[in-house]
Amino acid sequence: MSAPPRRQDRTADLLDLARARRSGYLRDLRELVSIDSGSYDPDGVNQVADWVQQRLRRTGFTVERVRLPPAGPFRAGDALVARKKGTLPPAEGGRRILLAGHMDTVFDRGTAHARPFSVHGSIAHGPGVSDDKGGLLAGLTALDILHEHGLTAYDELVLLATPDEEIGSPASRPLIERTARGMHYGLGLECARENGDLVIGRKGVADFRINVAGRAAHAGIEPERGANAALSAAHLIVDLQALNGRWDGVTVNVGTIRAGSRANIVCADAELRVEVRAATTADVQRVERAIQDAADRPAVTGTTISVEQLDLCPPMEVTAASQRMLDLARRVGGSVGVTLDATTTGGVGDANLIAGTGVPTLDGLGPVGGADHTPQEWLDLTSVPQRVAMLAALVAELGNAADTPP
Repeated sequence: MSAPPRRQDRTADLLDLARARRSGYLRDLRELVSIDSGSYDPDGVNQVADWVQQRLRRTGFTVERVRLPPAGPFRAGDALVARKKGTLPPAEGGRRILLAGHMDTVFDRGTAHARPFSVHGSIAHGPGVSDDKGGLLAGLTALDILHEHGLTAYDELVLLATPDEEIGSPASRPLIERTARGMHYGLGLECARENGDLVIGRKGVADFRINVAGRAAHAGIEPERGANAALSAAHLIVDLQALNGRWDGVTVNVGTIRAGSRANIVCADAELRVEVRAATTADVQRVERAIQDAADRPAVTGTTISVEQLDLCPPMEVTAASQRMLDLARRVGGSVGVTLDATTTGGVGDANLIAGTGVPTLDGLGPVGGADHTPQEWLDLTSVPQRVAMLAALVAELGNAADTPP
């Protein structure tokens, strides 16, 4: 079924506006990528925040700049929560939409100078050009053209820009979850996959610390009096790695092991760090039970094993509601000449935390890019106008319940 004429005209206008901003997008992208803003560089992140804050205020947003409390020894840059009220109250079908991008990169200070922004043909390169400065800028540009077109049929638009996504959002997580609650939809501004796919699902990550307690003894004179924690840990590692393949899409990795103090002492203690990734909360819970079951049966008499969950980043699960968002994105994409598909990924991001509050979420809504976290990171500039127009049109339709499929 084709889109009604009013929607077709609106989308065509948005595409024209996005095309008109291509040179400005390139100029702004160069400026943003030229700012070093690694997660551990709060001053650099705050330079990006200054730039983003000014841009949002120009588009009519009220911007709250949030100084985040330290997360242990880590001090993050500031976060931004920008809000703009629309003209359609909830009682008349107006919806609240959260757009989320991040200002930090994985690169150390000095990288922007050593490997400056460059354009070769239609491909831009530079630290953070795809992850996530290109995506964050696409979101800002989409909000610009919605403002210029006068599209305000929504209850509220909120843009959240975070400073520490690349290291798991330790400082900003409470703010992300607090901001997400009460939203109708979440849109992640990470760039699209290399083949143009959006992201409809992200695995969750659970981190565990496992302590094995044994009993020390002289290894040469009376080893029989000891209980070797390293040996017990070795058996446990084999059991845990064997969990891979038990459930579809679930991975278990024993990443580090520490054991013992000297070669002539029967090992009295060992510690394992384990990471679990799974597409659903139910699968995370299944693995947690399996880990505990293995810990309850130590292979070496006299050893005991304790399991502590250190952290959990919830999965961004594929739901009926997120599937409807994808269907709408496909229809809108088709109207600007983009054929869309979606994928799931093992990588995590702020979209996980938004989805974890129960908000239907779709990610990968920035331009097409790839080779994230490497010197080869790239962004396809030819994809920018269509992806920006698609994002703006998607926001416009999600904002009005009358335009959104049930």
